[in-house]
Amino acid sequence: MLTEARIDLIGRIARLKHAPNELGSVIAERSVLALAAVSYGAKPDANSTSPTGFDPRAVLLFEAIVEGAFLVASADGLFDESERDTFGRIVTAACGGAVPPRRIAKLVLDLGDMLQEDGLEVRLKNIVESAGRHLDEVLRIGALIADASGGVQYAERQVLEKMAAAARLPSSAVDQAIDDVRRELRAAGA
Repeated sequence: MLTEARIDLIGRIARLKHAPNELGSVIAERSVLALAAVSYGAKPDANSTSPTGFDPRAVLLFEAIVEGAFLVASADGLFDESERDTFGRIVTAACGGAVPPRRIAKLVLDLGDMLQEDGLEVRLKNIVESAGRHLDEVLRIGALIADASGGVQYAERQVLEKMAAAARLPSSAVDQAIDDVRRELRAAGA
């Protein structure tokens, strides 16, 4: 069971990405997930009539990132109510308040239904198509979710590798994502 402090830490790491700038210094910038979450949170409901800042491409990207993490989290075939609740809390924390918990919970239920209906391979193909050039963010967040409870398990790594293969990325992309996440966790004192 993850503590609230650990969930908050994972959320902070998911919201920020440390990357080198043109001068070689490492800077923290908002992650693709955090940016896409803003648009997902602005997604109009059936009663909305005014402009909301909604960007349908960002919504697809947000859903692809969350689905990638979901597939990793459920890789062992067990995703009970407790795990679903913890996953939802991590994603909510990663969004920094941009998406209400009830919308995350609904999305997670929908993702479970789609996985059951379509199977893993179809869902991975959908993620690759929706994420486009941001698949590195899908891998990073998936690796973060996998490492959240103390290390990347075999089944989780297999899903990450299948995701990379579906995008025609080398397996070293998975190693890089895991290494980046572990470096971020160490830097945060975890």
